[in-house]
Amino acid sequence: MHVPGNPVAQTSRHPLAPEGVKSETERADPNFVLSLARGLEVIETFEGNTEGQSVADIARKTGLSRAAVRRLLITLEQLGYAEYTGKVYRLKTRVLKLGFSYLTSTSLPTIAQPILEQVTEAVHESSSLSVLDEDQIVYLARSSAKRVMSVGLSVGSRLPAYCTSMGRVLLAALPDDELSAYLDRVELHALTPKTVTDKGLLYETIRRVQIQGFALADEELELGLRSIAVPVRNRQGRVVAAINIGVHAARVSAGEMIERLLPILQEHARSFVHMLG
Repeated sequence: MHVPGNPVAQTSRHPLAPEGVKSETERADPNFVLSLARGLEVIETFEGNTEGQSVADIARKTGLSRAAVRRLLITLEQLGYAEYTGKVYRLKTRVLKLGFSYLTSTSLPTIAQPILEQVTEAVHESSSLSVLDEDQIVYLARSSAKRVMSVGLSVGSRLPAYCTSMGRVLLAALPDDELSAYLDRVELHALTPKTVTDKGLLYETIRRVQIQGFALADEELELGLRSIAVPVRNRQGRVVAAINIGVHAARVSAGEMIERLLPILQEHARSFVHMLG
């Protein structure tokens, strides 16, 4: 979808090339290590898979040959990142060190946690902080009150950006060409009967977020869940994350979220400015 008045950004996400064929990224950058990229891609295929995966499963997802996948899995197994049960491979807890390395190398989660706890204490609802990673949001910090979703959320959880309040806040902060490229490539699935699946309507919704400075997602991710989010900015005014409050739709109306919860959320979002460089 083209954003009116703006060219579509030309993006090139690195596709894993078939064995023996150099990818576009590799040809452009001789320093690109394709074997490392393939290993990380194999790790990412385990997301949401609790039963483990066979070599054939991973080969189908990545487009790599079974021989290449097997070598990568054996390497991960020898390094302690994966285990083989005799039928399938599973990731081991050592993989958590990769994510923990990120969390300990950035100040954002450390700064966010006490702020989110203050929000939860003030409104008695769950509050979270996330950043945009390609077409998804990733939770970096969370303060839980009562569980409001059937699918539990924690640090590291990922959700689609298009149907979440934090995702729309982060999409609204993108340059026009990047937003246009996102709308061109994203597939909009109806997770509930209320999910916006028309790209034109989604663009209009994001434009309203840009103007209003907040996003309200009303049972679009899960029936019974309503959330409101605002941007988190650094000292330069750049949006670096989003924070939200999630509630049971039957308990808190959309109007009350805007009137009562939004000012509290905005107040706590402003406290990040003096802490982030």
